[in-house]
Amino acid sequence: MKLVQSLILAAFVAVAGPALAQSTAAPAKDAVKADKEQIKKDKQQIKADQKAGNTDAVKADKDKMKSDKAKLKADQKTAKAQKKEAKAQGTATTQTK
Repeated sequence: MKLVQSLILAAFVAVAGPALAQSTAAPAKDAVKADKEQIKKDKQQIKADQKAGNTDAVKADKDKMKSDKAKLKADQKTAKAQKKEAKAQGTATTQTK
């Protein structure tokens, strides 16, 4: 009986594993999109502050954009790693079949 349960569990993990891995990649992609949008907003804010002649706000906006770019780079790295891991899990399951 335990053997049957362990075989069923192994089959479930083999089938559901790649699907679960793909669902975790979506938040990383969403974070990258959100970061790109934030950088666009930062650029617009910098232009508006430059037009208004507010140098202190421009400096603050540039610092914020710099940190947003660093966050984007980290999120892109995470998304790439998740995609690579999902692909590796996908190929591992196809090799065992």
